[in-house]
Amino acid sequence: QVQLVESGGGLVQPGGSLRLSCAASGSISSIHDMGWYRQAPGKQRDVVASITSSGSTTYVDSVKGRFTISRDNAKNTVYLQMNSLKPEDTAVYYCNAYIVRADPWHSATDYWGKGTLVTVSS
Repeated sequence: QVQLVESGGGLVQPGGSLRLSCAASGSISSIHDMGWYRQAPGKQRDVVASITSSGSTTYVDSVKGRFTISRDNAKNTVYLQMNSLKPEDTAVYYCNAYIVRADPWHSATDYWGKGTLVTVSS
């Protein structure tokens, strides 16, 4: 069984910072791309940032220069440092990872966390 567990969400004032974490656990052989998505009320879930196993990163234009994605491969954990937060960043943030399981077939699947709520408001 493999699971992703996010933490670090909460209420922050505009201009503030938060750091999200997402730890993968279970029977894992390797983790390929990891990423953060967000879903605002009434909107679809969209990608925010992603990072490959070698550390290459991509960002949606609206967060470039404000958010930083990173990962610790030894801990199977991905982070999202969010600075200069704006009210429009308010959303449920989901962690995603493409994981190869440590089973005889090396099954590979996309996994999702349950999400963590980020609210940016004064």
